[in-house]
Amino acid sequence: MRVLALDTATEACSVALLTDNGLVGQFAEVERGHAEQILGMVHAVLAEAEVSLSMLDGIAASVGPGAFTGVRISVAVAQGLAFGASLPVVPITTLEALALQVMDAGAQHALACLDARMGEVYWGCFAADTSRIVVACGALQVGPAAQVRLAGVGGYHGIGRGFAAYPQLAALPGLELDPRDARALPNARDMARLGAIRLLAGEGMDPADLLPQYLRDKVALTEAERAALERAAAAHGAA
Repeated sequence: MRVLALDTATEACSVALLTDNGLVGQFAEVERGHAEQILGMVHAVLAEAEVSLSMLDGIAASVGPGAFTGVRISVAVAQGLAFGASLPVVPITTLEALALQVMDAGAQHALACLDARMGEVYWGCFAADTSRIVVACGALQVGPAAQVRLAGVGGYHGIGRGFAAYPQLAALPGLELDPRDARALPNARDMARLGAIRLLAGEGMDPADLLPQYLRDKVALTEAERAALERAAAAHGAA
């Protein structure tokens, strides 16, 4: 099976191609400019594997959660490529792709967190699964770090930039965190693997039906909300 995956939803911009010969990919951490880089990465990865779009079985598209603009770029580029080559797409979330990274290291449960800005985190709990690699233990959520809870008791491994932004998350009872995992970002390599499984299960969809998963519809804080957050941060620093 040949599956192209792409992700621009966070600071990471990545593309990967899964074939019977293995995985090839490109990954870059950038502050902006995802739209200018992603298509070049796609062409480079396809050229390295000597594969054309018409030879693919489908595209695994990152649908967020993440930065609003980044999520829209990821979805739009996946749709454009899929429409042009008459390919099915499968949606992959940034959080489940993160969870797969620690499950590859042997974890059976993962808490994936990304910095959602505005004093909040995107988060989700996941379990290892023999047939689907990783499955969500409930709905993905967004909210203050203080509201993050594990689904079940203990045995969780944390991963994602949300832990770097909100170090208090590492103190959750039953959670283990490797400091290196607190800096982790999603990678299209993991999305390609998840996408292949879903395509084989018949879960490919028309690219027109691909939708972003924002989790919230608010892009920025009001001035009053920013001021309140600044006061809270100042009070926390003085405590």
